[in-house]
Amino acid sequence: MSTPPTPSVQGQSQTPGSGSPAPQNPNGVLGQNDFLKLMVAQLQAQDPLQPANTNEYITELAQFTQVEQMTNLAASNELSGAVQLIGRTVTYSGSSGSLVTGKVQSVQSTASGTTVTVEGTPGVSLTSITEVE
Repeated sequence: MSTPPTPSVQGQSQTPGSGSPAPQNPNGVLGQNDFLKLMVAQLQAQDPLQPANTNEYITELAQFTQVEQMTNLAASNELSGAVQLIGRTVTYSGSSGSLVTGKVQSVQSTASGTTVTVEGTPGVSLTSITEVE
């Protein structure tokens, strides 16, 4: 008796031999877009003749709003902390793994995070800074 093939979830690949989808998010971190996708999927799967409990929906929406506000606050705090580094001398791990020391000249904030420019070297991640003088 053979087992039926495991259906593939759209956007996920099958792990050879396991029959289960390979994880799309190996770090286990969900962002704002992930929460929106989950909410939309939940609404699409809902039976229109038996709508979900309104209280549950409002609770989920409030939780989503809270997560968004916390994310925005964290980004604001990160940017604020980076701005305070301007003019300070920092030591960071360079691309080759060696320690580099220099003065922070500017701060950049992009969708991928906050970085600084140290002595003409842009894109220095805040997490690579090991010392601030």
